[in-house]
Amino acid sequence: MSSIYGKRNNSSTLQELLEPVVTAMDYEFVGLEFLNQGNGSILRIYIDQEQGISVDDCADVSRQVSAVLDVEDPISGEYTLEVSSPGMDRPLFTKEHYVQFIGHEIKLMLVMPVEGTNRKKFRGILSAVEDENIILEVDNEEYCLAINNIAKANLVAQF
Repeated sequence: MSSIYGKRNNSSTLQELLEPVVTAMDYEFVGLEFLNQGNGSILRIYIDQEQGISVDDCADVSRQVSAVLDVEDPISGEYTLEVSSPGMDRPLFTKEHYVQFIGHEIKLMLVMPVEGTNRKKFRGILSAVEDENIILEVDNEEYCLAINNIAKANLVAQF
């Protein structure tokens, strides 16, 4: 994974380091975001499990992850660690996440605009995943978007 939203920089190293810790605790490692904000960066880890996530679950994972981060010290400078459930506006990090949520409404931000437009923000129905691209239907128009060009994507919460 990569970008200011946890897809580039050292986030793949962080994922390699932290995903085994989370999965060993019997949680799904949904993904992470590393938001480099100068003096106050944020490392946000999303976890899930079939019966949902409680505050205690987040605290348990936070303690384990903190211990690993203290020993390995992969982040220079100060940062805040946040452990969270993915929530109703679940972030999408992997191709598998996109496949899982075909037919759902999503919103996303691209790293680079779609060729021929200046458009970087989209909201529509995820209609398919083909190779390393998603097909997004927006106002009866289909867009083929490269997964590696997606900076951030989330489900749109349905009430």
